[in-house]
Amino acid sequence: MIYLFLVTGFEEVEAIAPIDIFRRAGLPVTTVSITGELTVTGSHGIPVVADSLFEDNDYSDATLLFLPGGTPKIAEHEGLQQLILAHNDAGRPLAAICAAPMLLGILGLSEGKRMTCYPGFETYLKGADYTAALVERDGLMFTGKGPAAALALGYAIVEHLCGQDTAEQLKQAMMYNDL
Repeated sequence: MIYLFLVTGFEEVEAIAPIDIFRRAGLPVTTVSITGELTVTGSHGIPVVADSLFEDNDYSDATLLFLPGGTPKIAEHEGLQQLILAHNDAGRPLAAICAAPMLLGILGLSEGKRMTCYPGFETYLKGADYTAALVERDGLMFTGKGPAAALALGYAIVEHLCGQDTAEQLKQAMMYNDL
């Protein structure tokens, strides 16, 4: 199960595009509100109804945790911080885009990793090799630079979880390769 976390002010395209890609690949995704309310409003005023509240999941079936950006507020949830640390310690993949990689840096998970993020947030990536690439993968950590990286990051994760053939088929079907 992929868990994707939503907080008020999240960047809508950074959440919705990867969800769409994951579901097209047949990967189960649960959206999780960390606000205490199921309806979470994104940075452009689009309300999204999450599948669940943070406290309603046990996360034992988590294959990947996904953090959309748009706001540094995602770094403020203590339960999410503990979940990310436990997930990382279990050797499971993490993904963050835009401002959200800052949380990985705050938690000390950026040390020695190639990472990218929205310009200005790289100061949080302590000890990382900040590349400014659109998408960066280092081991089980996936990071994206910003909204334009949403599709590419989704495909990179599908490639990791489902294989290159599945990712390429999705790109073809979604006309990504025509860009």
